[in-house]
Amino acid sequence: MSARSATADVDARRRREGLAEVAAEVVVCRRCPRLVEWRERVAREKVARYRDETYWGRPLPSFGDPDARILIVGLAPAAHGGNRTGRIFTGDASGDFLWATLHEVGLANRAASRRADDGLELTDVFIAAAVRCSPPANKPSPEERDNCGPYLVREVALLTRVRVLLALGQYAWDAALRTLAIRGQPGPVPRPRFGHGAETRVGRYVLVGSYHPSQQNTFTGKLTKPMFEAVIRRAQTLADAGAHAPA
Repeated sequence: MSARSATADVDARRRREGLAEVAAEVVVCRRCPRLVEWRERVAREKVARYRDETYWGRPLPSFGDPDARILIVGLAPAAHGGNRTGRIFTGDASGDFLWATLHEVGLANRAASRRADDGLELTDVFIAAAVRCSPPANKPSPEERDNCGPYLVREVALLTRVRVLLALGQYAWDAALRTLAIRGQPGPVPRPRFGHGAETRVGRYVLVGSYHPSQQNTFTGKLTKPMFEAVIRRAQTLADAGAHAPA
């Protein structure tokens, strides 16, 4: 084994071990009393269609390929999606839209995911959320956002091959900018505006914006499958090019 490949193996092991440590901390987190109460109440009360299922009811760890060059950032787990299944974007309509597109472009081995143990695997992409617990009305407070922020900061530090961040929605866009600023990668001034297909260079990274694949966007046609596929393919192109894009 060459010195270069040995170093690469060590780096890969460190990524995996570090990300596993963050995940272990996330799933036992109880920093935010309002979110703890809400996620656990939803898990107890359930909804009729899932009344026979055992809910996860805890914060969600991130998911994906530790060697990824693309980091997708969402808002927070869905109350009866990830908060039920235990995996981000799994078991809800947003996830259905996301996995189908990732499969279409070769980043996922399955086009759908309804359970955390269904064998879904990602290649070259890692998925995280700005907030790791399901929030009431999908609206975390600023304090709750800030309590969760360090997890994403640590993950970005560990994901040493990532060059492209794809933010799903305005909230994730802002969270990504805050994270990169904390990591010593301040963005341009004035602060870049979010939009579908928006791009901005932030230090060594390129941040790309996409509308969130929520039913509110996909059912109304604000976000279509061709639009979503195009923005993910753009993230792939940027990753292939080492994230060379205009500032």
